[in-house]
Amino acid sequence: MVKKVIAIVTLVALCTVAIVQAIEKEQMDRMPGLKIGTEAPDFTLETLNGDIVSLSDYRGKKVLLNFWATWCEPCKAEMPEMQKYYDEHKDGNMEILAVNIDPLNNVKGFVEELGLTFPILLDPIKTKGDAVNEIYQTLVIPTTYIIDEEGKIEAKYTSTMTLDVIEDLMGE
Repeated sequence: MVKKVIAIVTLVALCTVAIVQAIEKEQMDRMPGLKIGTEAPDFTLETLNGDIVSLSDYRGKKVLLNFWATWCEPCKAEMPEMQKYYDEHKDGNMEILAVNIDPLNNVKGFVEELGLTFPILLDPIKTKGDAVNEIYQTLVIPTTYIIDEEGKIEAKYTSTMTLDVIEDLMGE
């Protein structure tokens, strides 16, 4: 009798987890921005250090692609969390690319103040529709995409991330 109860409780728990995951995926698909499972658009941007990088340079690695601005308080709050994650995983098969959407502000001072060491990319103001944040349909910041090793969008998040959220998004 006890074994039947345990089996039923386990089955109900597994079904509940599956339903919750399906609902979360559906909610993510309805959020503004590119759709989960689609190819992440490639781009080429200059880093704060003057290097030129493309998203395709990181094929084979999981990429946390974050759009932010220096004047965004939620962005400022999540940067130390991203740095903690980067410090713990930078030697692994992942990369963080933080795309600043407002390079006219003092990005260098902001990065130095927070002690950020992951790549900071500058999305220069271009003609309408050409900016990377527009290609990625970034309507709010911070917005984060997780791009898998094959270049497909695996997840998106449009709020301030904690270390726990980052670990969850990165599949840990």
